[in-house]
Amino acid sequence: MFAVREEEAALDIVQDSMLKLSEKYGDRPEEEFPMLFQRILQNTIRDFYRRSKVRSMWTTLLSAFASDDDEDDDPLERLAVDMDDGGPKTPESALLQTQTLNILEAEIKKLPTRQREAFIMRYWEDMDVAETAAAMGCSEGSVKTHCSRATHTLAAALSAKGIKL
Repeated sequence: MFAVREEEAALDIVQDSMLKLSEKYGDRPEEEFPMLFQRILQNTIRDFYRRSKVRSMWTTLLSAFASDDDEDDDPLERLAVDMDDGGPKTPESALLQTQTLNILEAEIKKLPTRQREAFIMRYWEDMDVAETAAAMGCSEGSVKTHCSRATHTLAAALSAKGIKL
């Protein structure tokens, strides 16, 4: 069994689980609720940890390109390096940053449309699975599959080009 140590995240998980129970299983007999809720809660916690792991991987990769003075800096929007605004300190690091972001952008563009949409909505727009599924007009399972495939494809492509995650 997993444990969530962040109080706000734990409360969100419980709330999401309760909503899923009422939306999908509200017509079931009351005696089935405890077991259904337990399973939904476990799955929601697993989703939380999977999402955190993937987001952490991409945040770690992209945080190397963020400027120190701007918390809201988005490296994908900052492909052109501006040395006067807290960019890389050396010409070599500026070149490496620009090249890596260009490679990442090119690899994202190569993804199949549905994978690219799901990946960007989930990891850059920070939409949850249900919101992404609604926006894409597909099931939550499809969103998870598209994101997983996109993540593995991008990681392999970057690794093949010598970029370590």
